[in-house]
Amino acid sequence: MGSAVSAERYLPETVQQAVKLLIVGAFGVGKTTLIGSVSEIAPLRTEETMTEASIGVDSVAGLTDKKTTTVAMDFGRLTLNPQLALYLFGTPGQRRFWDLWEGLSEGALGVLVIVDTRRLEDSFEVLEQLELRHLPFAVAVNQFPDSGRYSPEELREALDLLAETPVVMCDARDRASSVDALIALAEYVYDRAPAEVGS
Repeated sequence: MGSAVSAERYLPETVQQAVKLLIVGAFGVGKTTLIGSVSEIAPLRTEETMTEASIGVDSVAGLTDKKTTTVAMDFGRLTLNPQLALYLFGTPGQRRFWDLWEGLSEGALGVLVIVDTRRLEDSFEVLEQLELRHLPFAVAVNQFPDSGRYSPEELREALDLLAETPVVMCDARDRASSVDALIALAEYVYDRAPAEVGS
């Protein structure tokens, strides 16, 4: 039996530009889920089972089904069109892993911040970290079944975002919805630096 490898493992020859994007957010907002829903290759995951050691350290309030957590990174790839591929790097959400962001953000052209309106306050520190790194970002609101529904304008005000920062609604489990969020980020990055991204 030969070493047959799926053609999807390799980029199409038409791809001329590969863009690195970071997927960030607080603990349990759906970063791993989003990357898994859009990746055309088997995503790389560094998930570990949550143990009793995390009790009192990682708040699982509102996350009754949360059994694992990312401890290093997630990685996936999405060929957005015949010329453009996105490399997606997901970060751990817990503060104790934030030192990893430094290396993961190197070379990234933009960041998709995933937020959960049930725990919106958990996103403030994440947004502060992004301000320190001066990377353009868009906000994707992961709409859980029991999430409250708010307008982008209400969320922009609650998160104290600039008027031009894209805010989109998504369901991290749904591929089309998640791709739309990534497209919003890619368009925002391109509009801010067309010479850098389009070259």
